Amino acid sequence: MPKRTYQPKKRKRATTHGFLVRTATPSGRKIVRARRRKGRHQLTVKKSA
Repeated sequence: MPKRTYQPKKRKRATTHGFLVRTATPSGRKIVRARRRKGRHQLTVKKSA
């Protein structure tokens, strides 16, 4: 039987969806802006350890 699809890794998660990655591109900044406007408690994933 194969492994499950999601094998979590904090580093990978942060480098793919983290705040620095979001703010690096215009579209990413748009995402953060939209989440701020919506009033999200957490804009992006937490920083990895």
